[in-house]
Amino acid sequence: MSEQQFEMIDFTQPNEHQKWLATNDNVMGGISIGQLYYDGKTCRFQGELSLENNGGFSSIKRSIESLSKEVNTIELILTGDGHTYQLRLTTWKNGERIQYKHDFTTIKGKQQAKTFHLHNFQAVFRGQLLNHAPDLVADDIKHVGFLITNKQTSPFNLNLAQIQFKTLKNHPTPQSIPE
Repeated sequence: MSEQQFEMIDFTQPNEHQKWLATNDNVMGGISIGQLYYDGKTCRFQGELSLENNGGFSSIKRSIESLSKEVNTIELILTGDGHTYQLRLTTWKNGERIQYKHDFTTIKGKQQAKTFHLHNFQAVFRGQLLNHAPDLVADDIKHVGFLITNKQTSPFNLNLAQIQFKTLKNHPTPQSIPE
């Protein structure tokens, strides 16, 4: 596959964690905690989920520069903790904000490279899938983020190395994937 690099978020940079905003379930009365920290080598999305007061989620996000509309793939390099997370992309178009998610599972202590094709993201609003949302297009993306909500009380620790926004030629499209 040929590819062209566009933007990269490098979590080994000491100031990268300062660009991220944490939103936890305390916005709805919960008491989960989570934040992006720099540990001297890389950034960690770390905290603890609590189900008290109908809680159970933690998220982080940051704004990004406009991407080329040709970007169709995101590659994430991480070391996980065995939990399932969501990679979240937020668009802002015609005065409407839409969030798109893609779930991914991690393996505890193992570095992984995960590849996500934009056409596989699902539009969501407060956890519910949106059926008639527009297709996700790279140049509409304004924020990138992560969310954990696994319906159990537990600590979490996602070590992030980098995110690359890429244009892959000959990547699978929804029409070319056999059913």
